[in-house]
Amino acid sequence: MTTESLYSKGGLRIEIAQPHGMCTGVDRALKIANRILDEYPNETLWCFHEIVHNQHVVAEMKSRGAIFVDAIATIPEGARVLFSAHGVSPQIWEEARARKLDIVDATCPFVAKVHGEARDFASRHCHIALVGHKGHDEVVGVIGEAPEQIEVIESKADVEILKTRWPNERMLVLLSQTTISDEMFVECQTALESAGYTLIHPNFKDICYATRERQRAVSQLARNVDCVLVLGSPNSSNSRRLVEVAQKEGCQAFLIDKPEGVDGLDISQIKRIGVTSGASTPEALFLQLIERLKERV
Repeated sequence: MTTESLYSKGGLRIEIAQPHGMCTGVDRALKIANRILDEYPNETLWCFHEIVHNQHVVAEMKSRGAIFVDAIATIPEGARVLFSAHGVSPQIWEEARARKLDIVDATCPFVAKVHGEARDFASRHCHIALVGHKGHDEVVGVIGEAPEQIEVIESKADVEILKTRWPNERMLVLLSQTTISDEMFVECQTALESAGYTLIHPNFKDICYATRERQRAVSQLARNVDCVLVLGSPNSSNSRRLVEVAQKEGCQAFLIDKPEGVDGLDISQIKRIGVTSGASTPEALFLQLIERLKERV
């Protein structure tokens, strides 16, 4: 993890976190989607949920005729459906097959790995604590593997809920959403252990390496600048985590969803600006942000 000094003029210095931007899972999903759109230009590509959490990517696909839905029942029978990088539950697979849909699966391999772990441990009758953000598409999909055996843990407060749900259980498998921070994982792990649980599989291997590398890079960046800008959509979990990581280093940090977003920020007195982007953010947008910052000098 490094920072790159990209630009310095008139007292302003722009530092870029390396790595930043799209991860391999997002890149893979978009290549799959674009291949289908290229091969079948006259057919509608139905997408169950946003393919990735970036409004610009979604808008681009819509402009090419893709339709995004939140219910399989709204898709015509026999049509082609794309499952997003966040993965879906077995129930969604069953619904799609029942409607004889042509399924294109763009699930990130790291997410698919967590699904496999959940299935494996559930088949052994284990109870699972899933560290993640409630309601996130990825978390909803993993819960679907074994709803009666999985409880989502976001913070110490959720441990009390878990104790109520499974009052006689003292051994838990610990899994996690792929885009959370190391700090969140450790906080929840510590809370569970403090509550007397014996944990199976308590490691960071479920957190995507790209997520961890980007968080470490922004942590280093935040120590050397006065302000960090994170380019990413508000519903992007990994983008919000980058903001939190920078703030924990004592640095100002802002999430903006488009290059023009910087215009609404008062950074006139900032001399060292750090810039990074979420794992679903196109590099072209990131470069536009850099150019916009240069224009403000």
